[in-house]
Amino acid sequence: MPAPEKIAIIGSGPAGWTAALYAARANLEPVLFEGLPKQTGGYVLPGGQLMLTTEVENYPGYAKGVQGPEMMSDFREQALRFDTRVEPRDVVACDFHKRPLVLTTVNSGGEKQTVDTHAAIIATGATANWLGLENEQRLAISGGGVSACAVCDGALPVFRDQVLVAVGGGDSAMEEASYLTKFASKVYVVHRRNEFRASKIMRQRVLDNPKCEVIWDSVVTEVVGDKQITGVKLKNLKTNEERDLACRGLFVAIGHTPATAFLNGSGVDLDDKGYLMLSAPPRMHTSVAGVFAAGDAADPIYRQAVTAAGMGCQAAMDAERWLAAEGIE
Repeated sequence: MPAPEKIAIIGSGPAGWTAALYAARANLEPVLFEGLPKQTGGYVLPGGQLMLTTEVENYPGYAKGVQGPEMMSDFREQALRFDTRVEPRDVVACDFHKRPLVLTTVNSGGEKQTVDTHAAIIATGATANWLGLENEQRLAISGGGVSACAVCDGALPVFRDQVLVAVGGGDSAMEEASYLTKFASKVYVVHRRNEFRASKIMRQRVLDNPKCEVIWDSVVTEVVGDKQITGVKLKNLKTNEERDLACRGLFVAIGHTPATAFLNGSGVDLDDKGYLMLSAPPRMHTSVAGVFAAGDAADPIYRQAVTAAGMGCQAAMDAERWLAAEGIE
């Protein structure tokens, strides 16, 4: 039986690769489980949400901006430079009740394999919830004006002084719509009910904004456009009336789902939405000794590449100190 790994990193977004970089430079010989491509309500690729992002302008160090996949390739290359071992496998289950910790992995052919490890960093991210429309996904992937992050994309030149549509009714949707008004000529907020679920202060911010117009009791049924979005089709859920609405951008703000379902029964604590809970913030420790969290899987608030990378750094440093205290070096 092979010796347990010192540390295993689950996930290959900014948090995972940064954790790998720090762990490798600390001579912890990390193994990183990169994951497999899949489609579960939205496309999920090794590399995380940035693999579906065209232009990234808000990550430090890329003065002229960078394509999301290119940035993840740079992260990967830097981690590999320090001999991070990469496994193209999914981690489908974990048993953190045992020592060493046990990870169950699967390859593209469905073959399962267990891996023992003294420490683990979970950096599996979170996926945006989409409307489930065919053209929505296509234009989101191609950079055709559909996005699930206004803070990431709203300031791009293609959206400036344009009519934009934001979908949702919670605090996140109100924040996204308000942010978009800094750049757009007008923002339509489409919500399926006749009142927002958002907190009073957040919804009032939208209702009082002269650039915002709310379309109540309605859903987007189709995203129109070939290379670039040109509009959406709307349906009123009370009257069944359908209408066309011209726009140059669609921002879907109906929440995120953390990629943590594989942790059910593992022994690590999750909150009611599935996000990993930190036991002693700002440290990245979870409820299980030797298990650390990083990135969007533990962050329901910021969900930015730069914050995820920072958490990856913290998790690796916390893991290094924990392993040293356990006499594992």
